[in-house]
Amino acid sequence: MEVVYLFYESGTIRIPFFDYDQRLFRILISVGGGVWDNIRKEFVFKRNEDTIRFNRITSYIPYVQVWENPINPIRIFGLRERQWQKTPDTAPDTSSAQKSIEDAVFAMPSAPPPPDKFPKHLQDQLEDELRSRKYSRHTRSLYLYFNRLLCNTLQKPPEEIRQEDITQFLAIVEKSKDYSASSMNLAISAIKFFYTSVLPKDIEVQHRPRQDKRLPVVLSKEEIKKMFMAETNFKHRLLLMMVYASGLRAGEVVSLKRQDIDISRKTINIRSGKGRKDRYTLVSETVINTLAEYYSRYNITNWLFSGADPNKHLVIRSAQHIFERALKRVKIEKAASLHSLRHSFATHLLESGTDIRYIQELLGHASIQTTERYTHVARRKTLSITSPLDTIDKEG
Repeated sequence: MEVVYLFYESGTIRIPFFDYDQRLFRILISVGGGVWDNIRKEFVFKRNEDTIRFNRITSYIPYVQVWENPINPIRIFGLRERQWQKTPDTAPDTSSAQKSIEDAVFAMPSAPPPPDKFPKHLQDQLEDELRSRKYSRHTRSLYLYFNRLLCNTLQKPPEEIRQEDITQFLAIVEKSKDYSASSMNLAISAIKFFYTSVLPKDIEVQHRPRQDKRLPVVLSKEEIKKMFMAETNFKHRLLLMMVYASGLRAGEVVSLKRQDIDISRKTINIRSGKGRKDRYTLVSETVINTLAEYYSRYNITNWLFSGADPNKHLVIRSAQHIFERALKRVKIEKAASLHSLRHSFATHLLESGTDIRYIQELLGHASIQTTERYTHVARRKTLSITSPLDTIDKEG
């Protein structure tokens, strides 16, 4: 056997063996702390009682992985039968069991992933249902991802998923991945859509997690200027400038076309932004001057920021990498992302006295409450306030 899959479930560590070898079980049993379930064809460790023994067995594993993200299950690479081949029909004694496991474990990066429990025909049905409702490509991929993740994490096909399985899955995801409330809600929406529109089933998620009330990360004008000056790639610098200058989302800036920019009116037409809404936002004079050179240098006719394939635009993750490298280059240690440039655009406009209703329109927010969160980070109303520490000596 070359690969062993481990699953966390209801306080136990399950090790299902699809092509199991009795000699492996003898080693595990001799170490202690587990039992073989002949009905379910799996070896079960009770997590609380046998953590030490389990850690001994898995301490030689180079890394863990499942499907596309390291959530669940865990896969152990390569159990090689060195010790077992010497005495194939004899169980090793307790004293040599740990040595047998040490000799047996080695890395096999080419090991296959766990079985995909989300069948192709249901993936296609889910895709069709989402397309018929004009869901965006990004949303379609996320809905497919979370439903596959549910089935592959629990190693159950969709038909066998029950109410309590979804609760368990959400708990696993929250604990192991530390998802935000918005990501958890997205997972719930994806699962609910599937079991409502594709495979109708009496499954209802009773409670959704409360949204996190986190303040946006904002960069100062000095930090942004420093970042732009340090970016030597002309194309990358323009991309970062446009996100900040116009308050664009990552998906909006990478999908811009030359005809979307109206230089005479100093506006950018954002087509099918978030919520499939079009809007106009401003474009700065500095960006306009930079665009003139950019057009001639790169012969731009269609996509403003093309990818490796000139017929396709740059992918979002590439734009995010551009920002991450720029941030690292100037040694800014804030937990910022490319979206922080959009946050900074809104905050700096608010600090300069721009009416919040105009900012809402430029950002494309459906609710003014979404825009109002920038009032919590804007310094416009607090610039004249003096800390009491600075008045101690004066009053003393």
